[in-house]
Amino acid sequence: MTRIILMAVMFMMTTQPAGAAPGPPVARKHPVTLEAHGHERVDEYYWLRERENPEVLAYLAAENAYRDAVMAPTAALQEELFAEITGRLVQDDASVPVFSRGWWYYTRYVEGGEYALHCRREGTMEAPEQVMLDGNALGAGEAYFALRGVSVASDNRLVSYAVDTVGRRIYERRFRDLATGEDLPDVIAGVTANGVWAEDGRTFFYARQDPQTLRSFQIWKHTLGTDPDADELVFEETDETFSCHVGKTRSRDYLLIHSGQTVSDEVRVLPADQPGGAWHVLQPRERGLEYSVDHDGRRWVIRTNLDAVDFQLVTCGEDRTGKDHWRPLVPHREGVLLEDFEVFAEHLVVAERRDGLTHLRVLPREGGAGGAGREIAFADPTYAAWIIGTPELDAPSVRYGYSSLTTPRSVYDHDLRTAAQELRKRDRVLGDFDPDRYASQYVHATAADGTAVPISLVWRKDRFLRGQSPCLLYGYGSYGTTMDAGFRSSRLSLLDRGFVFAIAHVRGGQEMGRRWYEEGKLLQKRNTFTDFIACGEHLIATGWSDPDRLYAMGGSAGGLLVGAVMNLAPDLWDGVVAQVPFVDVVTTMLDDSIPLTTGEYDEWGNPHEKVFHDYMLSYSPYDQVTAQDYPHTLVTTGLHDSQVQYWEPAKWVARLRDRKTDENLLVLSVNMDAGHGGASGRFQRYREVAREYAFLLMLAGRD
Repeated sequence: MTRIILMAVMFMMTTQPAGAAPGPPVARKHPVTLEAHGHERVDEYYWLRERENPEVLAYLAAENAYRDAVMAPTAALQEELFAEITGRLVQDDASVPVFSRGWWYYTRYVEGGEYALHCRREGTMEAPEQVMLDGNALGAGEAYFALRGVSVASDNRLVSYAVDTVGRRIYERRFRDLATGEDLPDVIAGVTANGVWAEDGRTFFYARQDPQTLRSFQIWKHTLGTDPDADELVFEETDETFSCHVGKTRSRDYLLIHSGQTVSDEVRVLPADQPGGAWHVLQPRERGLEYSVDHDGRRWVIRTNLDAVDFQLVTCGEDRTGKDHWRPLVPHREGVLLEDFEVFAEHLVVAERRDGLTHLRVLPREGGAGGAGREIAFADPTYAAWIIGTPELDAPSVRYGYSSLTTPRSVYDHDLRTAAQELRKRDRVLGDFDPDRYASQYVHATAADGTAVPISLVWRKDRFLRGQSPCLLYGYGSYGTTMDAGFRSSRLSLLDRGFVFAIAHVRGGQEMGRRWYEEGKLLQKRNTFTDFIACGEHLIATGWSDPDRLYAMGGSAGGLLVGAVMNLAPDLWDGVVAQVPFVDVVTTMLDDSIPLTTGEYDEWGNPHEKVFHDYMLSYSPYDQVTAQDYPHTLVTTGLHDSQVQYWEPAKWVARLRDRKTDENLLVLSVNMDAGHGGASGRFQRYREVAREYAFLLMLAGRD
């Protein structure tokens, strides 16, 4: 158990001469003793979690004032970067249309607009346009605005959508009559953005989160025209380590409730035209059994790790769905991670990761073993490729996305029968962008235990000087999330100023298969950090980085990564950008009353067990801050962050400022109007990017 003992209040304040620029804020110390497993920790900044405390808000405001003072010399550079980055964006850009139930659906932007318009045309793209939802009108006057969960009813007459105006990912679900353009009186508050229509066109299923932990734990049913307060609860996930969401199969024959945690899944199914019917469990949950399902109109197709560490595809009939009835469709190949799949009337398409890179394969409906089928080839040495998906089961082609460090995001249609390919769209980059000016490479560093760790690199050919160029190393390494080498036009602003950009594909992701993930979680989490350090050392040793100008960046769990390597190898980095960083690991994971705790015991470990508590404590960035020199550091957070609470980075900065022995910059930037994803809007989010780039360029001595 954990006990909290309040100790004597210690108060510390700083004052500045009248008219002087503000100095670094010094948070007062109010020590609290936290005890677990006989180990006591003193947290002098525990009080910063008091979100409504005026003193907390004043402290965060003081940090922002200090940020503005430190960054004032870069004000012109920030404006230049912001104009440069947004100037590369096509103002009136539009997505590739998608055909569904007789209509072509797409999103588009208008010049100067921050948010997308959701549009459609009936039958042909030459038909008159209908604007279903105008994000700019809906978001007018809001400091933060997010429009998610747009879903059109089966009869094409209604659209449902979800709106968040705070940034905490708590939405209001609304419904609109597409004939009149007016919203219906049905409004459902305090829900997630997840929801789906039944096939009757009047029943809508949606997910609701726990109001305290924000865990998605209930599925409700709403019938149009009825009071939302009378909605029916159809499923509640009572295991606090699981969360749930609702969906529909590609065949549109079934609704799905997927309940899952890190190492286990359970799916319930219901005929989509029988919204009042009883849900059926496809395969009961078992510890260690992961699976996801789809339906191709005749059978279930299931991706699972049953007897397959890197997953396989199996199939079963509609009536006998338990694992004893699963038959191989695309058998397991160890070392080849089966990441995704899409079913068609007569074909299958699978996304497999091999040697760190994604490969797409087209197979006949009956699947095939080994390397059967047709593989879609990609030319770049490192890249990102993914199945985009098409709503219609009998679509003649699969749509997929492709991008590389030098190739803007591209959308292709690949004919399932003839293999003919059509490039439907490649994002335009305005200005003088020429991909031939840039080069990319895929190299490997050697980790402390001898493991080869991939690194993706990109640079501008005429700006690179071996051993003399600044380098930004980015990493994540958690949840099995792969950091693919995709294109970002904003990144050109660093490359054009001589930076090399690198992605460290460290353990904790799944770049090299499922075992790559297993070797970077729980009691092997330190591999993530030592892999990243090895990548940084390799970049210096091989001349990709100036030894004095190597920088690290990571966000959320990637913020944990850069926070840990700051403690382990502070002299390796000239500067660090930690975006919404998860840095107070032990205290957060001991507190099951806040978001993202109980559902992550299988990622980090349960600190109520001593072995995990002690291991997590050994690397937790906040707990391991010590009296030593640290690199220049910029830390970002959002007051309404629902994933990494603002007080984690705030406490970390306060402790770093108190204990570090150097005079290097330490800046905290708090977005008082946003959450985990930062500012909303198509353009305004780049204000924060411009600030981060200006910080790095200031350190690197370039403008």
